[in-house]
Amino acid sequence: MVDILQGGLILMRLVLFGLTLGLTLISFQAYSKRRTERLQYAFIGFAFLSMGVAVTNLTTQVGVSGGVGGTQLLYLQMAETVPFIVGFMMIYVSLYR
Repeated sequence: MVDILQGGLILMRLVLFGLTLGLTLISFQAYSKRRTERLQYAFIGFAFLSMGVAVTNLTTQVGVSGGVGGTQLLYLQMAETVPFIVGFMMIYVSLYR
């Protein structure tokens, strides 16, 4: 039962990563057509969100596999929030600039 749930979780994370990459691609295409500052900030924001999802997936896999523990895992989890912070800041800038 646990194996099925872990497989489902991996599948959902892959879907999440695919969706973020899709948003990044769409925002890049929009920026390529109209080179505005707002679209540039949006593209950068979505790229950082995609990076955050990827790092979160890697950190989770490392933590589950027991590759690191304790303080090291905490540092990895802290580092995974940085792309999300930058990404959301850039999206906010794109909305209010």
